Amino acid sequence: MAPRPNSAAARDIAHVLHPYTDLQAHLETGPLVITRGEGVRVWDETGKDYIEAVAGLWCAALGFSNERLTQAAAAQLRKLPFYHAFAAKSHEPLIELSEMLIARAPVPMSKVFFANSGSEANDTAIKMIWYFNNALGRPRKKKILSRVKAYHGITLATASLTGLPANHRSFDVPLPGFLHTLTPHHYHGAAPGESEEDFATRCAEELEQLILAEDPETIAAMFAEPILGAGGVIVPPATYYEKIQAVLRKYDILLVADEVICGFGRTGEYWGSQSFGLTPDILTCAKALSASFLPISAVLVNTRVFEALATESHSIGTFGHGYTYSGHPVPASVAIETLKIYDEIGIVAHVREVGAYLQQALRQRFADHPLVGEVRGRGLIAAVELVADKATHRNFDPALRMGPRLSRHFEAHGVISRALAGDVLAFSPPLIITRAEIDEMLARAAAAFAAFTAELKGEALRPA
Repeated sequence: MAPRPNSAAARDIAHVLHPYTDLQAHLETGPLVITRGEGVRVWDETGKDYIEAVAGLWCAALGFSNERLTQAAAAQLRKLPFYHAFAAKSHEPLIELSEMLIARAPVPMSKVFFANSGSEANDTAIKMIWYFNNALGRPRKKKILSRVKAYHGITLATASLTGLPANHRSFDVPLPGFLHTLTPHHYHGAAPGESEEDFATRCAEELEQLILAEDPETIAAMFAEPILGAGGVIVPPATYYEKIQAVLRKYDILLVADEVICGFGRTGEYWGSQSFGLTPDILTCAKALSASFLPISAVLVNTRVFEALATESHSIGTFGHGYTYSGHPVPASVAIETLKIYDEIGIVAHVREVGAYLQQALRQRFADHPLVGEVRGRGLIAAVELVADKATHRNFDPALRMGPRLSRHFEAHGVISRALAGDVLAFSPPLIITRAEIDEMLARAAAAFAAFTAELKGEALRPA
């Protein structure tokens, strides 16, 4: 149904170009216009409420209202609304937030560089890696490893790191020098009877074969999300990171932990790296750094990386990289207050408790559903994957758009989820969600599943 003339939806259609949207279809259907938020809920322009099951874009960690963060921004706007970090300039929020992140890092880190998004942070890390190897006199060691179904951003370089076809098609990426290895998804990738540990061994062996085929002297780094987020909430199998890191160390390849989604408690530890035993040389974070109240991201580098950057910048006369808003004092002040709130409310302990409850409740409600192949996750990040055949794990024909169809039923029943490629419905609610709110969210989701199942009766579903 076309939006009413002069409504917010109609004005949107007239002027807004949306990210991650079928732009042609949007001209007919228009947007869901959200007008306000409180706690784990948002409301649309009709007054209907929704439980935000993915915290916006995995990011609204403290929900959609927090007076302390509002006041932190207002106070900094009154005191120093902008200053930059170029040419050795600084300000107190920049310094304090850097100290806080170094103190909280999962492994010893030396310095922090600030940007404005996860994409910018990962793009910065790529440039640092190339700069690092030039400083060490290794101009050939520049190729970057990632994984099929990984998500690391949407700049030219980070879209090349990302391993999702829809992010590549018609954009002329990946660029040369970006390589993708196996998705560490036991459910779909394992051979019949292959254990998680054996599958992890095979993933590590394929990685090493790729490195040898390309020449180890040309491979600079590997990027890894502890849990692959936008690629389908994929939890790597037991022993995977232990074996992968052994290969990287063997060939002197840096490890970058992309903590943009997993950081700040999402997995039940402060960092996803701690949940899975990663020891990164570089760590990137964003999203929950400011609970998404204002844009900010960070790149943490260890001493070895920083010393090479410092030496090369001294030779050149400057470290020729940075953004106008790197370490902007207002987002930095909000991030400082966010980290204080996490400490005060014991966010990690809370996520461990309610995260375990969410994982159990999801499995109890949906694991046996005839359309559900796998329920997976850790802490407060989870996914339900739809399949055409539970026994063979066979997916539906993508043309059927089963995930998006179910997502629309979720919205009709007051839950905003996100349909990922492969007909995967994601759950990543605000970290402050309670057991009672989880119960309500899943009750609404179950009603949506029932309506979806009823709609499918009589339809001829074609497996892929």
